[in-house]
Amino acid sequence: MWEDEHISQYLLMAHLSQETDSASRKRSTIIKTIDWIETILRKKGATILDLGCGPGLYSEVLAERGHAVTGIDFSRRSVDYAQREAKKKDLHIEYIYANYLDDLPEAFRNRFDLAMMIFCDFDVLVPNDRAVLLKNVLSALKPGGLFIFDTLNTKAPEKMNHIGKSWELEETGFWKREPYLALSETFDYPEAKVILQQHIVIFEPHQLSESNQLSESEQLSESEQYRVYRFWNHYYSTDTLEQILSACGFSEIENHDNLLPEDGLGSREMVTFYSAIKPQQKL
Repeated sequence: MWEDEHISQYLLMAHLSQETDSASRKRSTIIKTIDWIETILRKKGATILDLGCGPGLYSEVLAERGHAVTGIDFSRRSVDYAQREAKKKDLHIEYIYANYLDDLPEAFRNRFDLAMMIFCDFDVLVPNDRAVLLKNVLSALKPGGLFIFDTLNTKAPEKMNHIGKSWELEETGFWKREPYLALSETFDYPEAKVILQQHIVIFEPHQLSESNQLSESEQLSESEQYRVYRFWNHYYSTDTLEQILSACGFSEIENHDNLLPEDGLGSREMVTFYSAIKPQQKL
């Protein structure tokens, strides 16, 4: 989805919108979050790795405050936008178009005072990918470096309150430039602590020929008539995350609740931030 030419335009607009928190949080919340991060970081001019940086909304504020920021994101459109904005504002931010689950550059090893992953990106990772991410974070942090991220907690299924079905029929919209029907359904799997948001997007067939029939070349295969998008979001108890982080080698793990403002959607209660330290000794 992040590389789809049409959808990525809508995702970028959602990141930048101050009317919704659907892709990024509003600027006022971002600033308050960074204020809080700096109270834990306690370092001026820190080296910071922003994982899943999107269009650079956190990276820019951190750079404006004198930190040396590197942002990584898998959306080419978001990275391109972030680079243009940094140049326009004369901010020295290194943006990298890459998947943070791939091997990080050797130059990243033991380089950063802080690695951060905000907006519950941690929750979309399956266990194997989660292990890869934590390994990469440990490698990139200096001994004593700080990892900060946020997750959905066990209140999420109740607070999200949209388990069920919906549909939309659009001439053009988020999923396609052409007409489409989107059938959406949300599921909760409490035994796995996972919420699934599934969207089946059905495309309108090609224009009919003069005979009002589709020619053989115009016929769409079944797989070309629709796409299925599945977004899996884990939610975690504090005990579970402490075990995961400890097993990967982190120490001084702390959870921080109620950091977000009231938004009418329950985010303040269902999102927990975590901080953890890479130990000073060599792992």
